[in-house]
Amino acid sequence: MKASSRSSVPPFAVMEILAAANARRAAGESVLNLCAGEPATGASDVVRQRAVELLQSGDLGYTEAMGAPPLRAAIAEHYGRWYGVDVDPARVAVTTGSSGGFMLAFLAAFDVGARVALARPGYPAYKNILAALGCEVVELDCGPGTRYQPTVDQLRALDRPVDGLVIASPANPTGTMIGPEDLAALATWCGEHGVRLVSDEIYHGITYGGPAPSTAARYLDRGAVVVNSFSKYWAMTGWRLGWMLLPDDLVRAVDALAGNVALCPPALAQHAGVAALSPEGYAAAQANVERYAACRDLLLERLPELGWSRVAPADGAFYLYADVSASGLDSVTWCARLLAEAGVALTPGTDFDGVDGDAYVRLSFASSLEVVREAVDRIVAWQRTLA
Repeated sequence: MKASSRSSVPPFAVMEILAAANARRAAGESVLNLCAGEPATGASDVVRQRAVELLQSGDLGYTEAMGAPPLRAAIAEHYGRWYGVDVDPARVAVTTGSSGGFMLAFLAAFDVGARVALARPGYPAYKNILAALGCEVVELDCGPGTRYQPTVDQLRALDRPVDGLVIASPANPTGTMIGPEDLAALATWCGEHGVRLVSDEIYHGITYGGPAPSTAARYLDRGAVVVNSFSKYWAMTGWRLGWMLLPDDLVRAVDALAGNVALCPPALAQHAGVAALSPEGYAAAQANVERYAACRDLLLERLPELGWSRVAPADGAFYLYADVSASGLDSVTWCARLLAEAGVALTPGTDFDGVDGDAYVRLSFASSLEVVREAVDRIVAWQRTLA
């Protein structure tokens, strides 16, 4: 007996770095963790208080497979509030984090053998889930020339048609965004060619210099799927709460799949999630964004000291993605030595790019300004030892 071939997906290098960092911290060493894409603040007080109330007297039984109606309604109202888009709550599917959303979206939208395009570098779970489901992943080489985002020209240049396109704006690991005109062009091209557009919008709300471009929710009637989460903007990572906006042709399929895969998302997280979408919840989330902005400003100011090249424009999210190959080390070795010799944990780019990732690292600045400042100090001092 053996494991299935479909389960042969690579593990996240970031999890190995995290384990090594935790081991060093447990041994009493000073470790600054800037490798995980996790807000340091955690859920807001209004969310925690609602959870306490629910634990004491709330009904935490099963909800509907697609999510509790009050939360679905609140999510639909969120789109009207932020984007001026009228979303029917019946098109909202609450999921077990965005990860559960991608699994359901890919299961519902693509058959075995379907060809799905996505940007490289990009979040590795997209291609790993697709591969495990028997889909063919088509990676688009998206470097500095395209601001690390896919283009219609790249899709037109493919040798064979694709069945789907996954986009992310702001993106992980680069933080770059797709502008409104480019998003419209991609959505139009996909609609005209029968290509399912899946838009990852989990970093919406975390932007610098202006809001995220018009959401792909505007293109639901062209078959687009939107995936979002409470993990990033609302800092609710461990609550495992996300959602999808669905085109009409996928609503029934996702409903059936969701009931079979998980029965329903965690009830406690769902009911507390309504509180996250309150004025108090938005205010707390926005305060986090202001902290990220201060950390980002510090990093951009000190880039000359760091000496990194090909730094991706950090339009949004809370990442700095940069080339460290001038050190003479590949990114896996660079990160391992940085942790061992300076006590700073960063993520090697090999997690996000199997071709050029050995030159890049990702720094997550979803932490305090003090931690980021000390981390930069340590990195700059350590890099001098490599010269």
